[in-house]
Amino acid sequence: MKGRFTIGEIAKLHNLSVKTLRYYDEIGLFKPAEIDPNNNYRYYSTEQFEHLNTINYLRSLGVPLKDIKKQFEERHLDDFLELLKRHQVEIAQKISELQQIHHRVDNRINEIDLAKQSNYTHQPFIRYYDDRHILQLNHDIQSQSDLELSLRKIENTSHLTSSIFIGSVGVTLPIERINQMKYNAYNSVFIAIDDEHITSELKSTLPAGKYVCLYCQDARIHSPSYYEYLFEYIKKHQLTITGDAIERTIIDQFMTNNPEEYLSEIQIPIL
Repeated sequence: MKGRFTIGEIAKLHNLSVKTLRYYDEIGLFKPAEIDPNNNYRYYSTEQFEHLNTINYLRSLGVPLKDIKKQFEERHLDDFLELLKRHQVEIAQKISELQQIHHRVDNRINEIDLAKQSNYTHQPFIRYYDDRHILQLNHDIQSQSDLELSLRKIENTSHLTSSIFIGSVGVTLPIERINQMKYNAYNSVFIAIDDEHITSELKSTLPAGKYVCLYCQDARIHSPSYYEYLFEYIKKHQLTITGDAIERTIIDQFMTNNPEEYLSEIQIPIL
C-alpha cells in the first residue's frame, strides 16, 4: 500500500534500529499506524514522519524519553517551551562539568609534559605557586592501606568520585619527623581540586608562595637522599622552611611499565 512502511523501512529511512522502534512502541511513545491482524506486522505512515522527526530532534538534545512522551501526551506549547528551558539549564550544567574536566586533563597533560622535559630530576629548584585548593584529611598515614582508606573518607565526606584523584593526591610530612628520619610518618593526605565551588568541611588551601622542589625517579618517595639534597640546597641558599613537606606521585606503575619513567615530587615551602 502506498504510503505504508514496514518497521524495517522506517528504521532505514530515519537511521534508527528496529529495536529502538519496538521499544518506542512498547512504552507508548511512537506506535505504528497499523498492525496486520494476520501476522502482527507493524506498518507506519508518512503522516507519522514528523512525529518521529520531533522525537529524534528532542533525543539529539538529550531530552529523556519520559519527558518526550509526556509532551506528546499533553501537547501544550507552554509545556514544550518549559521543557526546552529546563533542558537548557541541564545543558549549561553539563558544559560547566565538561569545562572542569577539560581543565583537569589539560593541567595533567601539561604537568606530565613538563616533568618529562625537565632537567631538574634529582636537582632542587624553586617554584612559585598560587593558592592551591585542596580537600585535606589530617590523619597519620603510615601505609598504603592508611592512604587508601583516608582517600575513601575524603571522597565520602565531600561527595566526590574517585575520577578526580588521578594525579591530584598528595601527602604532607612534618619537617620534625624528617629530622627524626621518620620518612613515611605522614600527618595528612589531600586531594587537589580545581573547582573552587566545592563545599566540604575538609576544604583547605596550600598557601601561595615559594617552594623548593625536587623531581624523584620513583613511584613513591623511598630514599632519604632526596631530602638530603633538598636540605643541602636550603642551607646553601640560606632559606627558611615555613611548613610541612609535600609529596606527590606524578607517574607510577599504572601509567607505565617502565620504572625509569616513574616520577614523584617533593615540595617544601620556604622564605
